[in-house]
Amino acid sequence: VVFPLSCAVQNYSWGKVGLESEVAKLLTSGDPLVQIQPDRPYAELWMGAHPRGDAIIRDNRIPQKTLGQWIADNPACLGTKVKDTFQGHLPFLFKVLSVDTALSVQAHPNKELAAKLHAQFPEHYPDANHKPEMAIALTPFEGLCGFRPVEEIVSFLQNVPELRVLIGEVAAEQLERSGSDDPRGVSAALRVCFTRLMKSEKKFFVDQLNMLVKRISQEVEEGKDTSGSNGELLLRLHSQYPGDIGCFTIYFLNLVKLEPGEAMFLGANEPHAYLRGDCVECMACSDNTVRAGLTPKFIDVLTLCEMLNYTPAPSSSKIFPAVQSQLDPNVYVYDPPVPDFAIMRIEIPASIKLYLISAVDSASILLVIQGTAVGTSTAAASEMSLCRGSVLFISANESISLHLSSPDGMLLFRACCLL
Repeated sequence: VVFPLSCAVQNYSWGKVGLESEVAKLLTSGDPLVQIQPDRPYAELWMGAHPRGDAIIRDNRIPQKTLGQWIADNPACLGTKVKDTFQGHLPFLFKVLSVDTALSVQAHPNKELAAKLHAQFPEHYPDANHKPEMAIALTPFEGLCGFRPVEEIVSFLQNVPELRVLIGEVAAEQLERSGSDDPRGVSAALRVCFTRLMKSEKKFFVDQLNMLVKRISQEVEEGKDTSGSNGELLLRLHSQYPGDIGCFTIYFLNLVKLEPGEAMFLGANEPHAYLRGDCVECMACSDNTVRAGLTPKFIDVLTLCEMLNYTPAPSSSKIFPAVQSQLDPNVYVYDPPVPDFAIMRIEIPASIKLYLISAVDSASILLVIQGTAVGTSTAAASEMSLCRGSVLFISANESISLHLSSPDGMLLFRACCLL
């Protein structure tokens, strides 16, 4: 079967407000009856069957009301391999995010740690699954991701005395001496420095942060270059989360800037924080997050510092490439090194008026970002009109014919599971 979905919205405080939000724009163009409140944040659109945001089926001939209920009653729609591997559940959650202020500095546990945390602290870690995730930029997008090359961190330790005070001379010198020829020594030194930072006493780090902000603000007023202290980003984060230890993580983590269509993949234990912009995101169906800063939520510094991957790498290595499909030049596949999900970007040029969305051996969710078309399928009882903001559920091994009606082609994203 193929049917349209109406998807859940999460109004988290970090989201873009009103029609500045890509989420809100997609909602109104997908369903003109939706009322957008101009002062409300529209942070995330959840396209999937997660119990906290199960999509509603927009087809009154189908007795089940939600996607989760439909899949539970018709697990064969997942495709044989997916159904068997993931015990009859849709293994991914597909999202659109519109980020105005930074999300928390966080990492996601691997399966083993997720099960342990869930058993110990179910109120903070709601399920036992891992949560690898991938973000693909829709607009210019910024995030912190992974540890910077050591020489960059060392340079900040030398240019930002307030940071050095927090970490302490012994740990700072240990990192400065750790040669690049001994990766384990580097990771160990990095772990000591980052843990010292994150565990510093609140009054102590707030004093240092205030001194740093004051110093950089003065340098900005005097027209000085503050890039040696990462000044612009520090002032921006501090204005969003004053007095938060997360402000100091910019000296350890890469600033990754994505152009539309570029992606970053966040595996288990990879420290990250989205900073601003709009993206589509796909992840394993989980809600497990270990946080340590830039957030009013539950913070678990010890777990985070223990679990992180302390392998430094340049920011350019954090951009995940899409591979053009050999079967269809209009399809670009982002296939991360986890079994739970893959994403396809489908760019149909204006010259093509009839396009076939091919069948895959997995249930998939299709999102229209740009363009209009009428979709027909042997599996859908009637024609479906597709426009910006339309979301479709496509059962495994079903294809859809699109009759394009827009002068500027179409841009679609499709989440699936390529086992």
